[in-house]
This record gives sequence, structure tokens and C-alpha cells, in this order.
Amino acid sequence: MADPARAAKLAQRIKVVVAEALGRKVKDPRLEGITVTDARVTNDLQHATVYYTVLGDQVVQAEAAKGLEKAKGVLRQEVGRNITVRLTPTLEFVADQIPVNASNLEELLRAAKKRDAEVAALAASAQHAGDADPYKSDTPQDVELDEDDFDEEDLDLIDDDEIDEDSNKDQGSTK
Repeated sequence: MADPARAAKLAQRIKVVVAEALGRKVKDPRLEGITVTDARVTNDLQHATVYYTVLGDQVVQAEAAKGLEKAKGVLRQEVGRNITVRLTPTLEFVADQIPVNASNLEELLRAAKKRDAEVAALAASAQHAGDADPYKSDTPQDVELDEDDFDEEDLDLIDDDEIDEDSNKDQGSTK
């Protein structure tokens, strides 16, 4: 088994070689609109999968697939000349589904944006179900508190003037 990094480098080299060979060596008119998008090589460097896209409808894509199958030997020979491995990997061509998936994703995003706009329009004209301020209190703000309202544990009632700063420092150092 080869190093995965070496396999990745070889895959990139195969991608470039196949793309160049499609433009220079292969003179099939069915292969003119092909774009090589990716290539992957197995870790044993024996098999390469080349991903491609074709602009056009289903008929054009089917013709391109037939053209690639026919040109597979010439492309493999060109790959063998331009890479430095002991055995030339076999080539398999697979139509890349990324453009189809991307268009589906764009359609979903467009629909989600439309729904978000509808929700925002509804939210702009919406009113609160209850009061606008659900935390408002019925008690007046100026309530006087009695001494009975607090426990002995409430230390917040001690005035700051009564606390000696030196005694706080001594207490902090003994802890």
C-alpha cells in the first residue's frame, strides 16, 4: 500500500493529464464539452476514478460517457507516459453529480429564503398575546420596607461606614 499523500498527488496528476489529453490527443466531438473535476486513486495505486461534468441535456451526457469509454485506452496510455509509477492505473470515468446537487441545494435555499420573508412579514404585523410587558407588577414602586421584612442573615443592610477597612484586611489575611 502506498502512502495516502502519494495517492492524492498521483490523483491530481492524473486529473491534469486526462484533462490535457482530452483537449490534445482525443479528437472525438462527443468529448468537447467535458470538464474533469476530480480524480481519486486507490491506496495500492492500481485503479483511478476520474470524475467529469458535461454541459448539456441527458442525450449529450450519455454520448460523452460513450466517448470516454471508447477513448479509455488512449487516455490510459497518456497517463502511463506522464506519471512515474511502476504500473499504470486503470481508469474509470464517473459523471460528477456535484452540479446537480448544487442546483438542488440552491433551490432549497431559495425556498427557505422565501419562507423566511413570509415569516418576517407576519412577525412585523404581529401583536403580543398578552401585555407588552409581562413582568409588570401590581405593587407600587415606592414601597417602604419594615425591619420585619428581613432576616438576620441579610448582610446588605450594614452601612459601609461601620465597616473598618483595616479589619477587612486582617480578616482576609487570616483566611
